[in-house]
Amino acid sequence: MKKLNKLSIVGYGAGDAANNLAFTTATMFLLVYYTDVAGISAAAAGTLLLVVRIFDAFADVFAGRVVDRTYSKRFGKFRPFIMFGSIPLLLLSVATFSIPELGESGTLLYAYVTYAALGLAYSLVNIPYGSLAGAMTQDPAERAKLGSARMIGGMLVGSALGIFVAPLIKPGANLQATFTTITLVFVVIGAALYLFTVLTAKERVHRAVPNVTFKQSMDTLKGNRPLLMLCVSSFFFLTGYLALTSVQLYYLRDVLGRLDLYPVLSITQLVLTFVLAGFMPKLVRNLGKKRVYIFSSLLTVIGGAIVFFTPASQVWIGFTGLIISLVGVLAVNIVVWALEADTVEYGEWKTGVRTEGITYALFSFTRKTGQAVGGALAAYALALGGYKSGAVQTPDAVFGIQIAAGALPAVMTILAVLVMAKYTLTDAMHARILTEIQARRAGGDGSSAGVRPSGTADGAATVPAGAGPLAPGN
Repeated sequence: MKKLNKLSIVGYGAGDAANNLAFTTATMFLLVYYTDVAGISAAAAGTLLLVVRIFDAFADVFAGRVVDRTYSKRFGKFRPFIMFGSIPLLLLSVATFSIPELGESGTLLYAYVTYAALGLAYSLVNIPYGSLAGAMTQDPAERAKLGSARMIGGMLVGSALGIFVAPLIKPGANLQATFTTITLVFVVIGAALYLFTVLTAKERVHRAVPNVTFKQSMDTLKGNRPLLMLCVSSFFFLTGYLALTSVQLYYLRDVLGRLDLYPVLSITQLVLTFVLAGFMPKLVRNLGKKRVYIFSSLLTVIGGAIVFFTPASQVWIGFTGLIISLVGVLAVNIVVWALEADTVEYGEWKTGVRTEGITYALFSFTRKTGQAVGGALAAYALALGGYKSGAVQTPDAVFGIQIAAGALPAVMTILAVLVMAKYTLTDAMHARILTEIQARRAGGDGSSAGVRPSGTADGAATVPAGAGPLAPGN
């Protein structure tokens, strides 16, 4: 298969930049918006985040089935969803951050409805977008480039939010006007980015079954043990990551007393993203995706431990812990999308049917569930510590923030590593699977579905040293 051109890689990355105008804005600021602007208590906000994000996870499964059942000869399988779902998604982001004065019950109801609607709209755009990478190329190095482009696109938005928006979240500011203006501007920018993605990121992978039945989707998932393990590991990792993301602003503002460091953190993240994106294809070739995932996760553990154990007076040590933790997060978030795309081929190899939509949906389901639990645990940690909006925080409140920003990410990431250590779909095995799939297509014979490479048992490949295009043993 031909290498992807630079425009298609940039175009794919633009799609995640657009996604994160809604998603990262919510993960970074929605808890603060609910507690400090809408006047919702930390405990009620935590329950809201848990309930709605679990609903979002089921919305992903629904979206995956819709994607698998849809196919356009002109635009392909995934781009129509991006074309027609993007504007509703961006407008719902405006509504989510524009809660009117409706009283305590009315405010909470409005928050539930708008955030749930935002989550459903996001699923109907993001599931096709995420599935698109597996349909653009099957080359591991090229998929690593797409993962890097996706990470850069998302991080550009996250960094801009940290540099220009986070410093505005201070006592006495008119935060409602700020959030309304920002989300309205994002409608225009996001629409342009999504259009760029639609015009440049084209599907090139052969698909024998354009419209997948429900039975075919379920058959593909049932025997996909690597996908299951990746999902479980990602659940733990995202639980820790969302706990950190949800209280990162609180940690800098209320523990370290240095909200001015938020733009510094964002700029540092942006620089690190470009550095990692440049090195990631080489790291994948030399170490393999599994090892990159595990080693990067261990950095997050170290950073979380530093954040948790560092006294509030040691500003630069605590800040360094944040940086170390986020380096690990960045690297994992680049490589994990290539790992997910590999599991699509595993499912096709086992069953003869390619189901990007439901495969990505299940993966996203567990990630959304992890995000739900992580965001809720962070909010509950604030509530248990006695966090008070606009006040000087007590030692208990500071400790609660440190638990959410340091202890939770470290513990959950350790669990993610333990699961990933048993992951069986190595890069060498994936190369063998691709060879068999291509041979099956060339022969026009679908009867080889489920036949394992020689020397394998129960899906675990035995590959001679040096076999495959990537270094074995990862």
